[in-house]
Amino acid sequence: MGGSMVFLLLPWLAVALTGSATSAGLVVSIASVPGLLLSPLMGSFIDRFGRRRSAILMELLPAIVNLSIPLLALVMPVTVPILLTIAIVRSVVGGSAPSARKSLIPDVAGPAKITLEKANSIHESIAAAGFAIGPFLGSLFIGWIGAVNTFYVVSGAGFVGALVVSFIRVHEHKEEHADEEGRNWFVYAVQGFKIMFQTPAVAVLMTSFAVLSTIYLPTEVVLLPKYYNSIHFAAGYGQVIGIMAAFVTIGSLGFERLSKRFSFASLLRFAIIGVPLTMIPMAFLPPQWAMLLCGALLGVAWGPLPALVNTVILRKVAPSKRGRVFALEMTIWTGGPMLSMTVAGIAVDAFGVKPVYMFIALTVLAAGILISTRKAVRELDVAEFQD
Repeated sequence: MGGSMVFLLLPWLAVALTGSATSAGLVVSIASVPGLLLSPLMGSFIDRFGRRRSAILMELLPAIVNLSIPLLALVMPVTVPILLTIAIVRSVVGGSAPSARKSLIPDVAGPAKITLEKANSIHESIAAAGFAIGPFLGSLFIGWIGAVNTFYVVSGAGFVGALVVSFIRVHEHKEEHADEEGRNWFVYAVQGFKIMFQTPAVAVLMTSFAVLSTIYLPTEVVLLPKYYNSIHFAAGYGQVIGIMAAFVTIGSLGFERLSKRFSFASLLRFAIIGVPLTMIPMAFLPPQWAMLLCGALLGVAWGPLPALVNTVILRKVAPSKRGRVFALEMTIWTGGPMLSMTVAGIAVDAFGVKPVYMFIALTVLAAGILISTRKAVRELDVAEFQD
């Protein structure tokens, strides 16, 4: 919930301070650089320091950083450089919390006596539910107490999240001789990249995530804030992002049942083709009810994908390497849009939201068709790690 509120607040503040979509793209893109560079190190930290302890620490630190924004605002005006600086620090200390939590899922699923598919369905649906609540609350708090003061709420959510993770008590499984590779730190840190290139199933999933993050994500972070700012409808932006996340929750929760009826390869194709097909009508910027309907359909298409990615990685990758592979996933998710956010912002300022939105939708569709026809997609159906 707190993370999705930041997802809304950063570009919203940047546009509000400057009136420029380019500034929103620059803030989000530049703030992603530290997370991109430090991701292998953070993944190594998770695998070495422990999944549970990492998840707690990686919630506490960004909560403290988020708290600094309203505290600074008490003594000085919040400007784009200040916002950017704090966003960079937040990226350094908090970008890998989801990686730590995902790495812990099999250790929790075993004692709970549930399948990995069900555990991932529950995990991703709850995560998506929090993401759905965040934009609604964020847009409301912007109207009630202002965007800057909303960071008090974001910080509080982080502290609560760290407290909840601290209640987890499980054995963190590792395979035999898991630490032998650690004698060489560089080799240890780049294991995530090595596994991706050696495992076709993981590679095709990472490619799909790269496409969706690099090409699609600017629509949510740059184009929609610009559009809703221009019509002075903050709540409308929160509604669209929120309903997308709400239906991602539904799709994620249904992943276990879907996995019994359809192959993993079919589920990937459904997601990567379904998302751009729902983007095309949204690119026409229809009335709000139509935007919400399309957002719901987009969420349904996206929904099974996060749980699918988790399940395949957790089945394919050795327990002692999970943190590094999930950190690579976060690298792609945050690093991919670095250039595209800025380019999208410049394009929107030059040509307007509607033509840029349509171009992005058609590009995602073309990329989805190309990926879905690769032979490596079939490798998703035989994903299993053996000790």
